[in-house]
Amino acid sequence: MNKEKVDPETLNSLVLAFMGDAIIETYVREAVIAGGKTKIHALHEQTVGYVSARAQSVFLHELIDHDFLTDEELDIVRHGRNAKSHSVPRNTDVQTYNFSTGFEALIGYLHFGNKRERIDEIMDKMFANHPVEGSRA
Repeated sequence: MNKEKVDPETLNSLVLAFMGDAIIETYVREAVIAGGKTKIHALHEQTVGYVSARAQSVFLHELIDHDFLTDEELDIVRHGRNAKSHSVPRNTDVQTYNFSTGFEALIGYLHFGNKRERIDEIMDKMFANHPVEGSRA
């Protein structure tokens, strides 16, 4: 595995979102599994409730409305939101899709910037606002 450091400043927003999507999915899957479900279909259904474009857009708006993000983080979100993916979302409107891309870009940026603690804070906030069914939150 190549462990060469990647500078997030050199990556475009869609690349950051690509990585952020994977990071978010991992956090959500771990939380859902910790919630006690064991049937794959139930795990999948609950996971989709967090990783869908709609869910990510709602959560990002909550972060923004509560002044949880720094100015730098808001800039990353704005760039991610405005990135042109040239694909048409299937299950959501373009604006919702763009906001979810902004959220994913932020998480990707933090990941490549080795800011794991900040990712933890953001994801902890998400799970505090939207507890996983069956968890002790």
